[in-house]
Amino acid sequence: MIPRYSRPDMVALWTPEARFRIWFEIEAHATDALADLGVVPKEAAAALWAWWATNPVIDVPAIDAIEAVTKHDVIAFLTWVAEQVGDEARFMHQGMTSSDVLDTCLSVQLARAADLLIADIDALLAVLKRRAIEHKLTPTIGRSHGIHAEPVTFGLKLAQAYAEFDRNRARLVAARADIATCAVSGAVGTFANIDPAVEAHVAAKLGLSIEPVSTQVIPRDRHAMFFATLGVIASSIERLATEIRHLQRTEVLEAEEYFSPGQKGSSAMPHKRNPVLTENLTGLARMVRGYVTPALENIALWHERDISHSSVERYIGPDATITLDFALARLTGVMDKLLIYPARMEKNMNKMGGLIHSQRVLLALTQVGVSREDSYRLVQRNAMKVWESDGALSLLDLLKADPEVTAALPASEIEDKFDLGYHLKHVDTIFDRVFARS
Repeated sequence: MIPRYSRPDMVALWTPEARFRIWFEIEAHATDALADLGVVPKEAAAALWAWWATNPVIDVPAIDAIEAVTKHDVIAFLTWVAEQVGDEARFMHQGMTSSDVLDTCLSVQLARAADLLIADIDALLAVLKRRAIEHKLTPTIGRSHGIHAEPVTFGLKLAQAYAEFDRNRARLVAARADIATCAVSGAVGTFANIDPAVEAHVAAKLGLSIEPVSTQVIPRDRHAMFFATLGVIASSIERLATEIRHLQRTEVLEAEEYFSPGQKGSSAMPHKRNPVLTENLTGLARMVRGYVTPALENIALWHERDISHSSVERYIGPDATITLDFALARLTGVMDKLLIYPARMEKNMNKMGGLIHSQRVLLALTQVGVSREDSYRLVQRNAMKVWESDGALSLLDLLKADPEVTAALPASEIEDKFDLGYHLKHVDTIFDRVFARS
């Protein structure tokens, strides 16, 4: 992943040194278990941990140089470790196959990446909750098809985002549990040359569950679900980012990304204040979703294993998690500093001469005996006059001047249907539903 869209903690999980350190722990814990079973000398396991206790520097270039000759990454690593530890290192990897190391390591990395992403979502949820409560009763227009519909509050918009990311958190917790799986089962996964107790020991030491049947590799449906979950989270990021972008349009301008002192919006036009952060989030979301299809295609491997998935995962493991980590942090910053303009919201809501109250009049007419078809016709013919006047005419005035309408509803009852507070009476109920558990 390019540094521009990377944060150090997530990047650190995917460095070659971090990978080799996990490889060593897998091998050393397995050697411990083998020693307990009497398969290898206890001195062999002790020698590994004695060297590890010196906190050795992992010489990545040296390992790479060995791999250039062996053309095998795990063998290159084992060879290098043996050079450091000495003769006792020959007992490493007894009965194991490369996938035992590679797949279990990837599980550790993805589980740790999930932990960082869960923390990212927690930070975002905290900001969304605070801003939602802040604007719980800030009226704004709800839109369907991009067109004025009926009033909502800005707090409700943010409560919806909170609920969505709360669901995403639950999905990610489940995906983490599903991916945190250990396989140390040997060639073709039969445990022919290694006892299942070794796998159980390694899994316990690394905080993983055991893979019930690994066929030499951990089944890739687990990985596909993990990356699919990241894709859903990315889409939720884009959904909220798109909302902000629409609200920042000049003719709307109900909310706006924070524009810092000294910031420039355009190289040509000094007046510009562009939604660059949320546009960036839209692009990053596309990238994360782009990694989902390769993960799905990795499920179909040949027989007990092949390595067609390997090159794919070398890309998508780091890139998807690093990108999503950055995107979640950026969205949290956007929402934390988001500029919100209640006066502009009110002005926009009142722009179209009260059309937003048309449904209440329609329902009121049906309640007093007018057919739904006639009620719709009466309200719509007046509403269209307002629409065609671009809001210069008032729906309330036109309805009160329409004898067919007033024959069914007196003016005072028509006026009552234009009460903004009516639309907000259940906001508390919705907030209780969303935030009761938080």
